[in-house]
Amino acid sequence: MSRNRRGVAYVVVATSIVIASLAGTPALAIDVGADGWGPSTPVSGVNAPQADGCPIESPDGKSLYIASTRDGGDNDIWVATRESAVTSFGAPTMLPVPVNSGAQDFCPTPLPGNVLLFVSTRGGTDAYGTAACGLGDIYVTSQEPTTGEWAPPRNLGCAPDGPNGPGMEYGPSLASGPGGVSLYFSSGTPIGAGGQDIHVSRMIDDYRFTAPVPVAELNVPGADDVMPNVRPGSRELVFASSRPGSAGMDIYSSVRGPDGTWQPPVRLGPNVNTSGAESRPSLSRDGHRLYFGRDGDIYVATR
Repeated sequence: MSRNRRGVAYVVVATSIVIASLAGTPALAIDVGADGWGPSTPVSGVNAPQADGCPIESPDGKSLYIASTRDGGDNDIWVATRESAVTSFGAPTMLPVPVNSGAQDFCPTPLPGNVLLFVSTRGGTDAYGTAACGLGDIYVTSQEPTTGEWAPPRNLGCAPDGPNGPGMEYGPSLASGPGGVSLYFSSGTPIGAGGQDIHVSRMIDDYRFTAPVPVAELNVPGADDVMPNVRPGSRELVFASSRPGSAGMDIYSSVRGPDGTWQPPVRLGPNVNTSGAESRPSLSRDGHRLYFGRDGDIYVATR
């Protein structure tokens, strides 16, 4: 597919801004984790005849990042924008090189400070000398606010010197909590093989992370537990799972208990889960909107 190559900049990540923003979101007067979601509907103006998924709002609620195959056979990262958090999104546009590549680029996660986490199967060695770790790795990049240029993405590194492993990573989510700022994601065999588990890796500094460990209370042996999303400043987490009781792949929610551990996940109700395949759920920063993919389209539910 054709793309216009953009200028090259260095990754300059405002880590302190991100950490402060993640930690500073006040709790809302909503019953987190409860099945209080209204009917889910397709996101107006965003879906295409091709496959769309991996939806997630930007921190200000004015952008919706997605993965889509609408420009060819590969997953690419696209973004739709709107004037405010209460208006409709416009048609998505594809992010340029160096964010998108000739490989699969998906699971975007926008963060404060014009930072973007995402997953890519691009492989090779990045512009900073870090070699790829496996089938698909988590990368970080940042956008220069005045020019709009994206810096060459940096691979977050291979375990034990980073979160990436030899398999596939999916759904990075950065959140504050006990022990500081953590990166939640799923890792293992490709989805569908029953070998994806949710992991967590602690941030050391400047988007450098410890070796990941499985989050035992969220995983079920033999199932795919994938693409976690933790709402910033919250004790609420959503993810997709094929565990027993699911109709294929469904969305589950968990809340953090007083001891800091995640409580037994609860399958969301029929306003969200259907006989279709639900995937990559994400919560808006205020906790009132739940985005997710279903059978190649993007949906949203509100509470």
